Amino acid sequence: MTDEEQIERNKVIQQRLQRYSVKRWAMDFVDSLMQVKKLQQDLSTKRLSDEIKIKLLDVYSKSKARLILLDYDGTLVHFAEKPEKAKPAEELLNLLTSLAHNVKNEIVIISGRNRETLDKWFGHGAWIKERSKEWETIEPLENDWETEILPVLEVYVDRTPGSFIEEKEFSLVWHYRNCDAELAAVRAKELKDVLLNLTANLDIGVMEGNKVIEIKNTNINKGRAVLEWISKKQWNFVLAIGDDLTDEDIFAVLPDTAYSIKVGLGSSRAKFYMESVVKVRALLKSISLKEVRK
Repeated sequence: MTDEEQIERNKVIQQRLQRYSVKRWAMDFVDSLMQVKKLQQDLSTKRLSDEIKIKLLDVYSKSKARLILLDYDGTLVHFAEKPEKAKPAEELLNLLTSLAHNVKNEIVIISGRNRETLDKWFGHGAWIKERSKEWETIEPLENDWETEILPVLEVYVDRTPGSFIEEKEFSLVWHYRNCDAELAAVRAKELKDVLLNLTANLDIGVMEGNKVIEIKNTNINKGRAVLEWISKKQWNFVLAIGDDLTDEDIFAVLPDTAYSIKVGLGSSRAKFYMESVVKVRALLKSISLKEVRK
């Protein structure tokens, strides 16, 4: 490199250092730390504390019409390598049965899983089922678009070892939980861009969940299903718990008096958050025992 080029390049560096001095760098660093602290404080104010839990249980015990809306994967059970392996254990079934047997309670599983699986496990998405009634759809839906999207997903399964496709009644899901994290992040971004281009003129939505990308009719979302339940009667107590982006549609349509809880940290419309599936089950157990103690 000639002397002239070295001088020219050093001028650029020197100009940058004049603008972005050690003092300014240090201020930026401290500001970043303060932002992290502020985020921690914001999250701590939303945590479902013991005080809030006591109030929730008190409102529950005084209510005569209660609606409890529960996501399944990542909320009631931990995520499994394969969706079919997340079958509810006897302990969970007993807990839900205990809650459901209370005549004041309506327990609703708001899940994207297919109705056959939910029927087999619990004896709901685009299909809704009330107690002792048949499954019914919110509205007629087409899934012709799947023939165009499925080959694209298959290409990304081939290109991303460990990923797989789940075919639901009105949606397709690409799972990448079991893949190499770095490769999966790249492939997920690529796939989402491809899908957004393919579906630009279709009535189809591309949703990112917890290590999944789901393609479905835009008319299908958990919020619409929840509105069906909310409109059925005047509820004194509403509790909704979910863990991912699809559950934000639930939180968005709840009445102001409802208790909404996100499982895990992160931005959410929910009023509160809990750290884990274990904490969710502990809360539900406390609720189920509330009237037993009275």
